[in-house]
Amino acid sequence: MAEPQQALSRTFPVKPKLKAKSKKPSKTPESKYWSSFKSHTIPNLISSITSLSFSPATPHHFAAAYSTSLTLFNSKTLEPISSISSFKDVVSCASFRSDGLLIAASDHSGLVQVFDVKTRTALRKLRGHTRPVRLVRYPRSDKLHLFSGGDDAVVKYWDVAAESGVVEFRGHKDYVRCGDGSPASSELFATGSYDHTVKVWDVRVSNSDAAMKINHGKPVEDVIFLPSGGLIATAGGNCVKIWDVIGGGKLLYSMENHNKTVTSICVGKIGRDGGEGSEQYRVLSVGLDGYMKVFDYSKFKITHSMRFPAPLLSIGFSPDCATRAIGTSNGVIFAGKRKVKGEVESGLREFPSLGLMEEPQRRVLRPSYFRYFHRSQGEKPSEGDYLITRPKKVKIAEHDKLLKKFRHKDAFVSALSGKNPENVVAVMEELVARKKLLKCVSNLDTEELGLLLAFLHRHSTVPRYASLLMGLTKKVVQMRAEDIIASDVLKGHIRNLKRSVEEEVRIQQSLQEIQGIISPLLRIAGRR
Repeated sequence: MAEPQQALSRTFPVKPKLKAKSKKPSKTPESKYWSSFKSHTIPNLISSITSLSFSPATPHHFAAAYSTSLTLFNSKTLEPISSISSFKDVVSCASFRSDGLLIAASDHSGLVQVFDVKTRTALRKLRGHTRPVRLVRYPRSDKLHLFSGGDDAVVKYWDVAAESGVVEFRGHKDYVRCGDGSPASSELFATGSYDHTVKVWDVRVSNSDAAMKINHGKPVEDVIFLPSGGLIATAGGNCVKIWDVIGGGKLLYSMENHNKTVTSICVGKIGRDGGEGSEQYRVLSVGLDGYMKVFDYSKFKITHSMRFPAPLLSIGFSPDCATRAIGTSNGVIFAGKRKVKGEVESGLREFPSLGLMEEPQRRVLRPSYFRYFHRSQGEKPSEGDYLITRPKKVKIAEHDKLLKKFRHKDAFVSALSGKNPENVVAVMEELVARKKLLKCVSNLDTEELGLLLAFLHRHSTVPRYASLLMGLTKKVVQMRAEDIIASDVLKGHIRNLKRSVEEEVRIQQSLQEIQGIISPLLRIAGRR
């Protein structure tokens, strides 16, 4: 009995290794940043939200255009401030002036109006379009001019004070749907049309030819200048494309992650607590598929995605990175509000009647205080504390517990009762290392021996287990021959085991014959 045990122990000295449990990928800092916007629904706005525009000036209120109304919302409370309803047709677009005091809006009657934000009175009415106006924008820093475009395929550059047009551009062949002013120059702006083109105009040029033409390939729904002024993002069809303006309109990347038409895009900025990507800009896109995508155009990849329960038509992002607004086709605005770190640390709360009121500051515990050494587990750690977390307890299988208690036979039977052959083989190898496997086999009763023979029948011909199990099968038959002869059930297991071994032998012989046929052909091919 000692010689077989020594032979087996030399063959299988390796102990089994526990497999590491797979962990779900944790969220990136940027994904946590975009998920930190707490959702707030603004319902019942009659019809689809065609435009969302944030004021460049603090406190960055935003305007929503829907039906024949233009409503201003507070960016902090997300409550409506005022509404302008002096429109004769559906409002299509709105744009704040750089100081946030005036707002321009266009409608389907072909009229462009300029309103005072506080008094809601119409200061200027610009008439010149013969079809619905879909675009109106103030340049980034120019307070005296604005540009517009509409279904008459005409782009106009207006002198707001004189209430008259300065330049008229007729380069597009279809509806003009979108546009944006360049951050590098107030005289440069881009417009997008359903003729699949985006054109960059320079009002300093006397003729009406475009300074640059870009072919998006599909009807253009939206176009924006990126903050550097050297890149343009266009949206149309199911794709968003990035173009190099300085490089002559070269296509840099095409993002095709939407399933339906992309309806609106805007620029969003990662706040200071956004991890590695802090103080960087992203392109936010929404589409009819109900998805909002966040696109990192410096690395050309999608960093975050959110789904909403309705087709999305418009999107806006506040300059202070605190508010995000998304307009839908069913008259609902999904606004997201995020706490700005500076506001939280200041410890101030704003009340309508009391103004600013300072919150009472909590006394900081120091090592010189008696209470410092009697803090409970509920005490929240401060920024400088080093947190020590308890390691998570690893669940140990039943056979491992029994092996720790040196109950070898019980561990062997427990593993055989399970459904995982890897655990059974691992327990066998551990028992071989402890020189207890054959002793456990000799102490098995008839029912337990049946479990072992059934396991050997199923897995003894598996290549990765065969070297151990075939040797063990031979020892089991030799050691327990009398018990096998006396039991019909055990005889049945032996007959099944014999059939599986004979079938494996036939397969191996066939493979050797095939190898004998192929090997000369491979030698001949190698000589050539």
